[in-house]
Amino acid sequence: MKFLITGGAGFIGSAVIRHIINNTDNSVINLDKLTYAGNLENLLSISNNDRYTFEQADICDRSRLEQIFKQHKPDIIMHLAAESHVDRSIDGPSEFIQTNIVGTYTLLEVARAYWNELDNGRKQAFRFHHISTDEVFGDLPHPSDSTNALEHLFTENTSYEPSSPYSASKASSDHLVRAWLRTYGFPTLITNCSNNYGPYHFPEKLIPLVILNALEGKDLPIYGQGDQIRDWLYVEDHAHALYKVATKGKVGETYNIGGHNEKTNLQVVQTICEILNELAPNSSDLVSYASLITHVTDRPGHDRRYAIDATKIGKELNWKPAETFESGIRKTVLWYLNNQQWCQRVLNGNYRRDRLGVKI
Repeated sequence: MKFLITGGAGFIGSAVIRHIINNTDNSVINLDKLTYAGNLENLLSISNNDRYTFEQADICDRSRLEQIFKQHKPDIIMHLAAESHVDRSIDGPSEFIQTNIVGTYTLLEVARAYWNELDNGRKQAFRFHHISTDEVFGDLPHPSDSTNALEHLFTENTSYEPSSPYSASKASSDHLVRAWLRTYGFPTLITNCSNNYGPYHFPEKLIPLVILNALEGKDLPIYGQGDQIRDWLYVEDHAHALYKVATKGKVGETYNIGGHNEKTNLQVVQTICEILNELAPNSSDLVSYASLITHVTDRPGHDRRYAIDATKIGKELNWKPAETFESGIRKTVLWYLNNQQWCQRVLNGNYRRDRLGVKI
């Protein structure tokens, strides 16, 4: 099969491409605009493979998309291209509306026109897989407020209650995808995932930011008390799950993908500090990297808890994460310690390091 993957130079998209090229006989067209978070260096290991092709394009550019569909004739679309950082969406929501909503609409329309022209066999096999987030559901009860809070999890039937411009834009794109299925019979699937982490994560995100700031002896600012809870999913586990959904999932279905790893932000940061104390002990007067932790004013509208019920994908597609948080976070810290030149090249590009302020 031939996969067209949007946002393939990003963190999750590049993991999906590496998984497909390294573990299957399928081919991949990577469609990416190469914004600040897109980095082709994430794909150096497979860039010379004859089953891999890169096309620089904006998903809002309809004529360019039509040209790419006509040239490459894909069998499966995996749509990961999106603006994805909550703080950025609060500071400037316009790009999130344009890319996540208008871009998804444009891609749906180009893909639908292409699908309508396929012969019956290829038409039956075609899939449009839309990759989304658990943030569309809002937040869940927190243990500090409810004794049975941990019994509540996001399921595929949880109602949407987005609380940031980012999550609202992703919720909108989810609704568009479902509408194209219902109205036009266009064969779509949707996945909603929990927080991803792992190698090649852009340095504005929590885990790489903590690692890099700690190594430089900089403050590790945490919003509020750091008691916000997230479910953490190792990116390579997520890539495997996405491939299963795209190839084995049932058209019209939604699948939640989670890591079964609920941790507070403070626990995550403390765990990273403990691993760094072991693997890269500080040569200055710091007793522990944890002494760099500082607490700052919380983000507006900050969701307090996300947690995924991944029962459905486990039962129907026989998927479960291979990594625990403890094994995955150790692999992640080791990768950043061994790839600091990659980090510096990213940071020395079009993204200014002084933007890496309060992002946790």
